[in-house]
Amino acid sequence: MSEEILINVTPRETRVAMVENGMLQEVFIERVSRLGLVGNIYKGKIQRVLPGMQAAFVDIGLERTAFLHASDIVTENGAEKNGDNIMQLVHQGQEILVQVVKDPLGTKGARLTTHLSIAARFLVFMPGQEHIGVSQKIEGEEERLHLREIVTELVKEIGQGGYIVRTVAERMSEAELRSDMAFLHKMWAEIQERAVTLPGGALVHEDLRLLMRTMRDQVGAEVEKVRIDSRENYDKVMKFASKFIPELAPRIEYYPGERPIFDLYNIEDEIQKALGRKVQLKSGGYLIIDQTEAMTTIDVNTGAFVGHRNLEETIFKTNLEATQAIARQLRLRNLGGIIILDFIDMSEPEHRAQVMRALDRSLERDRAKSHICEVSGLGLVEMTRKRTRESLEHVLCEACPTCEGRGSVRTAETVCYEIFRELLREARQFDAQQFLVLAAQEVVDIMLDEESTSVAELEEFIGKPIRFQVETLYTQEQFDVVLL
Repeated sequence: MSEEILINVTPRETRVAMVENGMLQEVFIERVSRLGLVGNIYKGKIQRVLPGMQAAFVDIGLERTAFLHASDIVTENGAEKNGDNIMQLVHQGQEILVQVVKDPLGTKGARLTTHLSIAARFLVFMPGQEHIGVSQKIEGEEERLHLREIVTELVKEIGQGGYIVRTVAERMSEAELRSDMAFLHKMWAEIQERAVTLPGGALVHEDLRLLMRTMRDQVGAEVEKVRIDSRENYDKVMKFASKFIPELAPRIEYYPGERPIFDLYNIEDEIQKALGRKVQLKSGGYLIIDQTEAMTTIDVNTGAFVGHRNLEETIFKTNLEATQAIARQLRLRNLGGIIILDFIDMSEPEHRAQVMRALDRSLERDRAKSHICEVSGLGLVEMTRKRTRESLEHVLCEACPTCEGRGSVRTAETVCYEIFRELLREARQFDAQQFLVLAAQEVVDIMLDEESTSVAELEEFIGKPIRFQVETLYTQEQFDVVLL
């Protein structure tokens, strides 16, 4: 598996593309106007406590108050108090150190926890905890045990706290882990100092920006190359890498090419496609992806693919191909929350089992945690995928002002009948000499052609002439009735 990271930097926006075998798999976008908050630590102030929801709203200096659930509150001794009443854990006006675990999404405020953690290259430090965990992606039991022993000994030497050993720590020396631990303890001491002096609602610790966060979190041994199209940022990354990740430095390149860096693997085209509903499969089948507030639905269709033997084989092949495409689209579009997959119905139980196994395998490379439920009675596959940041569509798009996000507009004919009703209403209320209707071209065309008889009858009924005027800037649903 060949992996490459392409980084496009402009003054207002940074974009990171994760490419596997020449195919775009994930894209991260950070805009100066809308910086992500996940990982940031704030000195929050409790605004309201809601016993019914077992939650509190916390002011962290943002436009919307953030949300803290009782299950995300850790007490002095490090125990999570799931069973306790929120009223016993926090009170209105209290100042509390909190960390953002989910960015504000749509109309919802940021999600918080008091279970603080700060990350370095090889370790994640959890102050106030005692647990030592090792990333599940480090598969060798011997290596896992070895790393756990090293960290346990270092904790005795350097200081208390809980740790998670990250995937990139595999085969790292004790000296490298010690350096990481010392760095994290120093950072935690600085956070504690700032927390004392800053007022409620203030930012205490900001996580790294996207560029450096990519170096810390996304670059593993499998990444062959990191290319950056900004000389200034390339220098910054090299400085960061030589200090914290020296083995990565030879793989970082400055890209001076005339051709934009995102044109190398048609990344701009792939991003545009990822904003559409339809995803074409190589076999001729396709997916339809609909993202709503409550959930995302993905429908699999055979399309033009008819197979060579029979319908069942066609369906099975399409569903198998769809599993890979679905896994890629989930990562690429960053879809989270509840996801419903509607595979084409298969009569063979073995085929169904193989498709589910293929889906599991396809999701293995996804960094976001997902959970697949059993096939429902309607033959739908229900799954969840952890959502920590806005989806690609929410970052790059907004609801259509014409249809207001409905995805459809009223027909010109429907609008004509609305105009007739409005004319009747106006004629009964006001004594006008004549009426002028301002509307879109399509609506006026119907009024003067197919509905011309109805217009004549209405003029006779109200005893007033009706004129029409095309307004080129009006959408099909817009119209005005003016009294003259």
